[in-house]
Amino acid sequence: QVQLVESGGGLVQPGGSLRLSCAASRSITSNYVMGWYRQAPGKQRELVADITSGAGTNYADSVKGRFTISRDNAKNMVYLQMNSLKPEDTAVYYCNARHLILNYWGQGTQVTVSS
Repeated sequence: QVQLVESGGGLVQPGGSLRLSCAASRSITSNYVMGWYRQAPGKQRELVADITSGAGTNYADSVKGRFTISRDNAKNMVYLQMNSLKPEDTAVYYCNARHLILNYWGQGTQVTVSS
């Protein structure tokens, strides 16, 4: 069983920054597409950003230019740097790892953007 553990969430003012981290329990990141998703109350879970094993990235339009996803395969870590945060970024953020039919989720970390 692969485990993903997120950290780095919290309360931040609009315009502020946070860095989310995702630690994988074993060496899966080199062959997996790693992603960050989020789910706000009453809304469906949506893709925020993902990154391939070759470091190709994909972002939701709503976060382009503000968020940056990165990965460190040697450490089995994935990061999401979030800048210029807005109240509408408030959600539970989930780390995801997928490869072929395999799909794993973390437990989520709360991000709240409020003054």
